[in-house]
Amino acid sequence: MKNLFNKIFSRFKKKKQINYSKEHKLYVKKLTTEKWIIRLIQILILVVFFVLWELLTRWGALDPFFISSPSRMIETLKSLYASGELFTHIGTTLYETVVGFVLATGIGYVLAVLLWLSERLRKIFDPYIVVLNSLPKIALGPLIIIWFGAGTTAIIVMCILICVIITTLSMLGSFLACDKEKILLMQSMNAKKYQIFFKLIVPNSMPDFISILKINVGMSWVGTIMGEYLVSKAGLGYLIVYGGTVFKLDLVMTSTLLLCILASGMYFIVSRIEARFKR
Repeated sequence: MKNLFNKIFSRFKKKKQINYSKEHKLYVKKLTTEKWIIRLIQILILVVFFVLWELLTRWGALDPFFISSPSRMIETLKSLYASGELFTHIGTTLYETVVGFVLATGIGYVLAVLLWLSERLRKIFDPYIVVLNSLPKIALGPLIIIWFGAGTTAIIVMCILICVIITTLSMLGSFLACDKEKILLMQSMNAKKYQIFFKLIVPNSMPDFISILKINVGMSWVGTIMGEYLVSKAGLGYLIVYGGTVFKLDLVMTSTLLLCILASGMYFIVSRIEARFKR
């Protein structure tokens, strides 16, 4: 019984040994070292920036009333945490952004597929898409509030409007850029349109899809904060507006810093997805 057990699981324990050349090992080591050097410099730039900011405000070169300071921002964070408002505002903005990001990407992708399927549909809706893309979405703010109410739904709709058109245009362009000879080859083999799409178009457009995810990370945060500027009773955008209204610049700078951290986190997740697809 023991021998049978060892025989079954031995394949999972054994790893194929690959003897890399000395030059390859040196090359990999060089790449790893360069990666860590870049990361270290990036961290060092941030540390120097915040240290200089703090020192300049303490020495009086910068007025902390107008530009705040790292120490005052830390005190603001402590105050928000003690009052229980910190995670409420972060959670509100994060929820609105993630929902808007997912819905906008999904809707934009589906619209791009529909337009790719029908050339007539593309010709009909092309001028409308161009107009909607060039239209400042903030101009629709009052209508969105009237139609969807002064709440979370209106903010998510604003986020979707910011992202959906650019997603549709980018993905449609990627679909149409696919090699025509490959499409003709599949058609000559009696492939259906859905087979061409899933077997050729989707794999070919995957790099562009990852790119649009990266773009939508930033655009979705812009849409959410824009929506919170217009109508919100909670969220980081609300804190920025409130802090600016009552001249609490510490609150404004702290909320802005939190937005940068959250946006960087979302971008990091998308980057990891991209790295996984490249393997």
